[in-house]
Amino acid sequence: MALTLYVDTARWRAHHKHVQEQFPGLVPVCKGNGYGFGHERLAEEATRLGSDILAIGTTYEAARIKDWFSGDLLVLTPFRRGEEPVPLPDRVIRSVSSVDGVYGLVGARVVIEVMSSMKRHGVSEQDLPQLHAAIENVRLEGFALHLPLDRTDGSDAVEEVIGWMDRLRAARLPLHTMFVSHLKAAELVRLQQQFPQTRFRARIGTRLWLGDHEATEYRGAVLDVTRVSKGDRFGYRQQKAASDGFLVVVAGGTSHGVGLEAPKALHGVMPRAKGVARAGLATVNRNLAPFVWGGKQRWFAEPPHMQVSILFVPADAPEPQVGEELVAHLRHTTTQFDRIVDR
Repeated sequence: MALTLYVDTARWRAHHKHVQEQFPGLVPVCKGNGYGFGHERLAEEATRLGSDILAIGTTYEAARIKDWFSGDLLVLTPFRRGEEPVPLPDRVIRSVSSVDGVYGLVGARVVIEVMSSMKRHGVSEQDLPQLHAAIENVRLEGFALHLPLDRTDGSDAVEEVIGWMDRLRAARLPLHTMFVSHLKAAELVRLQQQFPQTRFRARIGTRLWLGDHEATEYRGAVLDVTRVSKGDRFGYRQQKAASDGFLVVVAGGTSHGVGLEAPKALHGVMPRAKGVARAGLATVNRNLAPFVWGGKQRWFAEPPHMQVSILFVPADAPEPQVGEELVAHLRHTTTQFDRIVDR
């Protein structure tokens, strides 16, 4: 009995090809938990797409993925002096976000990140003149610009890239390749038309692997079902059942990522109101589970355990049977499945 990720493989791969057609020369991103699929699986899919380069998060990930992907590996986390050395092959390209970082990578292949409106990391405009001497001792693969997802100020992503292209050109720095993130296909076309001598390569992860929501589905197997009456005590904390119903033990607990939730940026009155309502219910131990049964998302009977969750299903709902599977609405980037099934 397992928490299973089901993949409509033909549909999933068709989506990959569609994205690849929209973004010629795209750089697939495989970082973290491999967007829920695992590093090995995404390395295989990137190879299937014919990708010559795969972007990964850290040097530690590069050390693991190097045996699964034969092309270049672009480490997205910027190099810092004093970091733990990790043995890596020459086909690994390091991101750098400071002039000092470039000096610290003599002989290495590097991509230089410049500071975008994200304000996360990157070389500033003021530091560009110092790059001339610094890049003489590295193998420069290009520059990179990581853009924000939302632009609440109404600014234009293309104009931000153009601004940096103009600054780099004015600083007489090589512009043969620019790696970009979070651009639309039409925006990439505009840039390529305006700068035909530069190759723009879009680094894409979420849109590539998770863009078709109907291609994948998590399901947790029912392990046990116990009928309870109102007032019966149950669980680790011996809480009382609020009404008659069923305690349903389903595969999927904290070790799988069930119950984990990243902070969300809420916009508008209704989303904020829902957030306040959820917080209020949590204070009285009412937490909505990601599992669906009988057409409704069910409540945790108590906080999820390490490998299973216990749900409360009221008596007026159909009784789940051991061996049946419950659809689970889980976030791919925080979920670890027991098995993956292609269908």
